[in-house]
Amino acid sequence: MSGDLVSILDAAKTETVNVLARNPPVEDVEPEDLDADQLPDADDTTWFRLKNVVTVFADLKSSTQLGIGKHAASTAAIYRAATGNVAQIMSGLDADFIQIQGDGVFGLFWGDKAFERAVCAGITVKTFSEETLQPKLESKWEDAPKTGFKVGVASGRVLVKNIGTPKNENQQEPVWAGKPVNYAAKAAQQADRNELIVTGTVWLAIEDNDYLTVSCVHGDGQAASPTTLWEDVEIVKLGHDVDDSAGRLLKATWCKHCGPSFMQAILEGKKARDETDEVVESSSEHSAQFDAKRANLHQLAHQRGMRFIRKSRRRR
Repeated sequence: MSGDLVSILDAAKTETVNVLARNPPVEDVEPEDLDADQLPDADDTTWFRLKNVVTVFADLKSSTQLGIGKHAASTAAIYRAATGNVAQIMSGLDADFIQIQGDGVFGLFWGDKAFERAVCAGITVKTFSEETLQPKLESKWEDAPKTGFKVGVASGRVLVKNIGTPKNENQQEPVWAGKPVNYAAKAAQQADRNELIVTGTVWLAIEDNDYLTVSCVHGDGQAASPTTLWEDVEIVKLGHDVDDSAGRLLKATWCKHCGPSFMQAILEGKKARDETDEVVESSSEHSAQFDAKRANLHQLAHQRGMRFIRKSRRRR
């Protein structure tokens, strides 16, 4: 049995000194050229930089309490029904990388329509959570803790390479260094079950898409006027980042009537819906006030000229 403490620590010390002695090479890659399954072995010192990656992070609320008082097989079934299906949902929206972390799942999206695919995945996860997972669990275990997925979406630049034991692929994993995974996790932490929070930069990428931001005309089974779907929210743990902390919160799910057609339109690159003009204008004015207020607060707090400036909403 191996386990020489001195040798283990000495090896870690030597590796640390060698790694920190010089900066590793960083190679910029285009989205179509990055395949997470084909990253070099951990021996390779090169990191790959991808400019814009969108992360969807799904976190299961009260997961640590789900196994209390249940048989091991029941706990296993809960995790498979929860995290297993979320991974399948992200795969169905062509996530470029998926990782399960215990009770949570995150998916990375890059390349063509990355924002659209990611936000559609996030909405689909919360729809599954609210309409299928939650009622099924509560009907089977009436005394179970109230659970459901909390979802966060963030975007930004990442550095990636395989990290782990050299020459042993079973002990290596890609590490995605940068804001997207961390920020998406913090956004998910602030959400309640069956809620989705996107960071400010994600909102700027989707704000002019009427299929994502304005409701359809079905309300409680009868005709209704379109309304704005998202609420302004300050992501507390991102307060240091003036751009991304100005998030938006979604409580709605896909409509049973037009959800499929809306998602198809989004993935086809469509954005405009004629019946939403009045709602879009009103929503833009309200959110512009929110953004301006935040900008002033940050200027006072940090004594610097940083401002979160909302893009003007263009009608197509």
